[in-house]
Amino acid sequence: MSDSKNSSSNKLSAKGLAKVRGKSRRFAMQAVYQWQMTGDNITDIKQQFFDENNFSLIDSEYFSELVSGVASSVSELDPLLEKNMSRNIEAVDPVERAILRLATYEFVNRFDVPYRVVLNEAVNITKEYCAEKSHTFVNAVLDKVAKEIRHIEIQSKKS
Repeated sequence: MSDSKNSSSNKLSAKGLAKVRGKSRRFAMQAVYQWQMTGDNITDIKQQFFDENNFSLIDSEYFSELVSGVASSVSELDPLLEKNMSRNIEAVDPVERAILRLATYEFVNRFDVPYRVVLNEAVNITKEYCAEKSHTFVNAVLDKVAKEIRHIEIQSKKS
């Protein structure tokens, strides 16, 4: 992991980092949702979030990486998701789709974040923003994706 990915969070405790990263993920989900729904420029959407929200309590670098990363790699993320669910990604509720894409991005690109953290955060965000039983769908899909992307990490946890 490069120092730049962790520079803003070096001063935080593990609990503090978890809290600011959780808020970063929530804002990122909202930004990705907006991008999916409007097709607006992702840089403009990120700037809108910076302008309209208090980013002093979140990891703004992490937010920015997640949003830009999903937007730039959606063509790689969607096939990983679709082969682990019974429907096309575009048929998935847009909020769930944003959550699935964000978590899959983290599985693929942020090996410094344990898969269980990514999975737990995605399920919690789904419980907060989606229909009552949506978290079971999100959990099932992401569990399969994690087993594919993070199989070495998962196997080492079982040992």
